[in-house]
Amino acid sequence: MRRLVVFAAVFLGALPGVRAQWELQNSNTTADLRGIHSIGNGVAWASGTNGTVLRTEDGGYVWQSCAVPPGAEKLDFRGIQGFDANTAIVMSSGKGDLSRMYKTTDGCHSWKLIFINPDKSGFLDAIVFDRRKWGWVLGDPVRGSFVLFASADGGRTWIRQHNRGLKAEASTQGAFAASNSSLLALNEFVVFASGGSDGAFEYTMTTFELCLDCSEEKIDKEGRKNTWQKVPIPVGSRSESSGVFSLGRRTLPVDDAPGNETLIAVGGDFQNPDSPVGNAAFSNAEGSTWTTAQTQPNGYRSSVAYDDKSETWITVGPNGTDISTDDGKNWHPLRPDPSRHEAPDADRNWNAISLPFVVGPKGRIGKLNPAALGR
Repeated sequence: MRRLVVFAAVFLGALPGVRAQWELQNSNTTADLRGIHSIGNGVAWASGTNGTVLRTEDGGYVWQSCAVPPGAEKLDFRGIQGFDANTAIVMSSGKGDLSRMYKTTDGCHSWKLIFINPDKSGFLDAIVFDRRKWGWVLGDPVRGSFVLFASADGGRTWIRQHNRGLKAEASTQGAFAASNSSLLALNEFVVFASGGSDGAFEYTMTTFELCLDCSEEKIDKEGRKNTWQKVPIPVGSRSESSGVFSLGRRTLPVDDAPGNETLIAVGGDFQNPDSPVGNAAFSNAEGSTWTTAQTQPNGYRSSVAYDDKSETWITVGPNGTDISTDDGKNWHPLRPDPSRHEAPDADRNWNAISLPFVVGPKGRIGKLNPAALGR
């Protein structure tokens, strides 16, 4: 969605008896950051306003300022997907052709423009790839349908998806580009969440049909089945500024039975960020049903992630950080320790998580201190 407020950033915090929750990283930028993707082995990519892209290869000790993609000096890079230390795709959000994608294969020394939004009224919200280089890009509804592009070749080509199950009106429904996490890739399938005055919903692909060369009319004439399941999520307040802003998935061990994995949805109303209701829900059935959290995060939350080592969910937003150790049923604040003379708002004003990193306005990047979660 286009309407999103920007928050100022103050951020170091701690738990009693341990060091800060988020350890400050030197980003060398004042750009507002919303895109973050940690690949592992110390490699991560971040992105933000004014065509900003950052990269680290050493776990955040040094963040490299990348070359600005050509013509992107005024673009707002809300999403980024890294493949390795040299390869990444960055996505900008904006009306019409301000929504674009660029790709680098040489460690961000140079970029190639690979996609321009073809819809004058369109707005891209999120980008995600799975491990097999299937890629998905989600956009707000255009002509009565959510926009979804798919790639089967690592982003070289993008195919627009047409399906009745994606129908929605831009005046009442949309996705949020707050943290590039309203969209999840589940192998060759995809899940995304929405908000708006019609309420919050999860859209789940139930049958994979990548349409390589067809139009919506051809699909309709062939009577192709609805391949999307639409399920309500009890998050938000049924207003234009509320709904699900982020989806998280707990990866199951290989020997666990399928169909029992946990999905978490967080959000709320960004115009009422201190509201203590309607900010989180959970599903133990791969999103087929959703239950509101018994104890809610203490305000609107823009991003959520799962820490495998401590078996803890973490969610962040403008007024705080919350954690859950029971798969999203109950949340409690992860607050700074005033006895250590840390700022009382040290846990606040974050935009997006890709553990162990969190990013926020004015170039703020933090790295999770494992001691904060007792791991």
